[in-house]
Amino acid sequence: MKIPWKFILTHVLVLRALTLVAAIVGLYALPFKPSFPYADVALEPYGSSLFWSWANFDGVHYLRLAQDGYIYGLTQAFFPLYMLLIRLFSYILVNKLFVALLISHICFVLALGMFYKLLRLDYSKKIAKWSLVFLIYFPTSFYFLSAYTESLFLLLLLSSFYFLRTKDYAKMGIGGIAVTLTRITGIFIVPAFFYELWEKVKSKSLSQKLILVWTLVPSLGLLAYMYFLQSKFGDALLFAHVQEGFGAGRETDKFVLLYQVLWRYIRMIFTVEKHSWLYFTIWLEFLSSLSFIGLLIWGYIKKIRLSYLIFASLSLLLPTLTGTFSSMPRYVLMLFPGFIVLGMVKNKAIKYGLLGLFAVLLLLCTALFTRGYWVA
Repeated sequence: MKIPWKFILTHVLVLRALTLVAAIVGLYALPFKPSFPYADVALEPYGSSLFWSWANFDGVHYLRLAQDGYIYGLTQAFFPLYMLLIRLFSYILVNKLFVALLISHICFVLALGMFYKLLRLDYSKKIAKWSLVFLIYFPTSFYFLSAYTESLFLLLLLSSFYFLRTKDYAKMGIGGIAVTLTRITGIFIVPAFFYELWEKVKSKSLSQKLILVWTLVPSLGLLAYMYFLQSKFGDALLFAHVQEGFGAGRETDKFVLLYQVLWRYIRMIFTVEKHSWLYFTIWLEFLSSLSFIGLLIWGYIKKIRLSYLIFASLSLLLPTLTGTFSSMPRYVLMLFPGFIVLGMVKNKAIKYGLLGLFAVLLLLCTALFTRGYWVA
């Protein structure tokens, strides 16, 4: 299956250009807002803010982890694979921020290629390319080009599903372990894989013993990190217990139901100062969450592969159980079935209208993020 690398690289370069323009405009139009810690010691030594601003917020933690390991409070929330890769390649290229950004850029290009291959197992070239376009220009897609795990996670996630679909179970297992070493939501490939493999058991193309083995293999990444946390800090679930410390209104001592989160956001829409950037962020979180809930429901109606929807639905639900949609505009980037649904839209006016809206919001969100304003 031939991957349209020219198409992919062209759009990635356009995205890189758009986000750079947005960052330059933001540099002159917005004052820097130091709404995250350690920028002065972890980022500013790298020189121009047009370079280091791509590591704002979580990027700071990954760079400090790559430098010093898990010696700082709250950093246990960040799973280890990305920072280990930064540390490894820093022995060759030295500059950790450059390494982090290089990893993100390369992984993003490869993830788009893998997404295309996965899509072409079920859909036409046209749907595959439009799905990629909607992902590339989504309002928060600048995270793919930042010092974040988005690109790495998406590459590993899509590769694991592709190897599952093509019955390359050894690569699927290795990819699955890497997925669960990168982010907590990676564990949701386990029920997704179980469903997919169980279908093969029913068709007698796979034994029941093998389904248990291949379903559980990906969880080894999470289990390894939990073992490390238990050994070093005495708390295997420390990655969850530190979440409240980030000040995003998360609650980890109880589950908050989705309707309660929705009601909370409706109240904030009517009470938060409407001329503040926080008001924009609230709407962005609210609408991105509702939109992808709708897209996943529509995906079920359109018969998107159920294993994809299982992963995406659980990945969307988990953050809401902490009582907030905070970071959801970024988290939805991993809900790839939603972008498949968008790629299936036939009406040209709707497609280009959505793409235009995405591009405008992308420019705005990028400018805000690079100037230290919370977006996701």
